[in-house]
Amino acid sequence: MTSMRLANAPCSWGVLEFDLESGGMTWPRVLGEMQSAGYRGTELGDWGFLPTNPTALSQVAAAHALPVMAAFVPVALAHEEAHTAGIETAVRTARLLAAVHDPADAFVVLADDNGTDPVRTRCAGRIRADQGLTPERWATFAAGAEAIARAVADTTGLRTVFHHHCAGFVETPLEVATLLERTDPDLLGLCLDTGHWAYGGGDPLSGLESHGDRIWHVHFKDCHPQVAARARQQGWDYFEAVRQGIFCELGQGGVDFPSVLTCLQERDYQGWVVVEQDVLPGQGTPLESARRNRAYLAGIGL
Repeated sequence: MTSMRLANAPCSWGVLEFDLESGGMTWPRVLGEMQSAGYRGTELGDWGFLPTNPTALSQVAAAHALPVMAAFVPVALAHEEAHTAGIETAVRTARLLAAVHDPADAFVVLADDNGTDPVRTRCAGRIRADQGLTPERWATFAAGAEAIARAVADTTGLRTVFHHHCAGFVETPLEVATLLERTDPDLLGLCLDTGHWAYGGGDPLSGLESHGDRIWHVHFKDCHPQVAARARQQGWDYFEAVRQGIFCELGQGGVDFPSVLTCLQERDYQGWVVVEQDVLPGQGTPLESARRNRAYLAGIGL
């Protein structure tokens, strides 16, 4: 039996971090459907989607039996001038999480400000080495990530994990390894996202085996290999790949979830596994997908 806990996130209902319309989704609908589909936790989603008053958020979480245990915080870390505001945003978010959930079991999920650099957005899924950060910008990026993680820990006791992400400056397995080499392993962990790892050109199982000690939080996302191949052949940007279904329902793509789950169990991972099936606002039938994803995971032992 596994001690992992299974959650979902508002992005599976089209509530994304890219300043897009939510497609009419409201938090009562999203949380109600998430609970009915069998999940036991949620991430915060975009700031302001769920209540940001701690009392109100606690009441909402309790009413749906969905603890809010993580929140995505995008910061343009390659730009030093963005660090101060990034620290303020991360600390504000961490204080909200600490007020509604055990700080020892909650995470700030730090990421680059994905989807804003035109080259990285246009070339997501097929990044070349010359499209990466220079040594000087790597130093800035890593220093910003550490400064945010330190501020979050000092003010709230929460840990920070970095979320590698297509259309950001840390996408490929080599870029993930570079960031981890440049940052304090006691200060910054990794959020392993299986779908982004696959679309970024790697095998999620290899990522787990290589960086297991740094993986404190996990996102289960699938990646459709045929859609990925078409995206690369036709030169789709990141958003078009999402629109075309690059992140499909679990078990419909190329991620070997049974092996990933076995590896997590062998490593005695006892944290949250968050299902994410990114869709653009208004796409798909999120409740039905959430139910099928839950049934698939039950079938492999989670």
